[in-house]
Amino acid sequence: MPAIVLLGAQWGDEGKGKATDLLGDRVDYVVRYQGGNNAGHTVVIGDQKYALHLLPSGILSPTCVPVIGNGVVIDPSVLLQEIKGLNERGIDTSKLKISTNAHLITPYHRTIDKVSERFLGNSKIGTTGRGIGPAYADKINRIGIRVQDLFDPSILKQKIEGALRDKNQVLTKVYNRKGLDVEQVFEEYLQYADILRPYVTDTGLLLDQALKAGKYVLLEGSQGTLLDVDHGTYPFVTSSNPTAGGASTGSGIGPTKITRVIGILKAYTTRVGSGPFPTELLDEDGEKLRTIGGEVGVTTGRNRRCGWFDAPIARYATRVNGLTDFFLTKLDVLSGWEKIPVCVAYDIDGTRVEELPASQSDFHHAKPIYEYLPGWQEDISSAKTFEDLPANAQAYVKYLEDISGAPMSAIGVGPGRLQTISVRDLI
Repeated sequence: MPAIVLLGAQWGDEGKGKATDLLGDRVDYVVRYQGGNNAGHTVVIGDQKYALHLLPSGILSPTCVPVIGNGVVIDPSVLLQEIKGLNERGIDTSKLKISTNAHLITPYHRTIDKVSERFLGNSKIGTTGRGIGPAYADKINRIGIRVQDLFDPSILKQKIEGALRDKNQVLTKVYNRKGLDVEQVFEEYLQYADILRPYVTDTGLLLDQALKAGKYVLLEGSQGTLLDVDHGTYPFVTSSNPTAGGASTGSGIGPTKITRVIGILKAYTTRVGSGPFPTELLDEDGEKLRTIGGEVGVTTGRNRRCGWFDAPIARYATRVNGLTDFFLTKLDVLSGWEKIPVCVAYDIDGTRVEELPASQSDFHHAKPIYEYLPGWQEDISSAKTFEDLPANAQAYVKYLEDISGAPMSAIGVGPGRLQTISVRDLI
């Protein structure tokens, strides 16, 4: 069976948790392939709401195996707290599998993340302060600690000593902060070995065997395309690759095994943190989108910046990821507007630009060029088919499909699991 990638097509927070959960009962494995607990997925099942940060959304499905791949950075304390919280709510987490090659976030990563962000002042990136960036930096610098290191105390201590030898110098002499104690960090992380051991395995081999056995594997990204460290609005990005290429490297599944890539696309646009945002609304419409859409970060609690739909971003996501389908979410939030603007291009210093500019400076100067579509007043949250939608809502979806480069195969009309219109089967 082929593998399927499901990822964010904007700046994250598009509703990936809802989409993954919707497919969770129809796939055998759900794999988180990058990021850390700097992102969150909200899943609503009946009257229950679940906020997931590290665990794949498939953890809520009794029939599939949730996997944390090698491309993820894991804060063990957060992971165990999340597992404990789900167990207390009656969710079985015993099937969870964790890659032996995933890297660990430590107390010194969190400390450096927070102090360095404050040190940047007005130039700050807008990180969550959870140590994700510094953990990825150590991975690339080849001084990171992996899950497998927990099971060899000698190697674990050597790596902590080596890391803190330099990092304590930076903390004390550059940031005027107290250094961290090697023994304290070592003892804390040593205790995680026995707790995590039952979950840890060679997930790359596991997934390869699953695909050969005819199983469905769903690869779930966190954040979004515009936050990709290579393809996003650098430097206002995350430290990993949420794009489709990252699904392969972050899971150990070869790219030829992936045959479908689904982009989650909000019916308007939001982002959290600093950086350019051409369609951002700093007016009553922006506040209305934020309020009706419940636009508050699952992990951070920060208000999301809100704006109208941005077609150049959607086209860019289609191109970079090789998208085969879109899952359009939160269409219901747009009920009540007389006219709905859609950004179809940018004005950059007097020149009309149809695609996302390659230059960061140009993107900072981009001003949206809008087309206006007639809105609708009806409540669409109970719509079951595309034909149930008001004519203007149907026209809006078709217009977005035409200018975005891939078919709108599913449409979210509310937060609930069943509030989804299936236009084309995603599996």
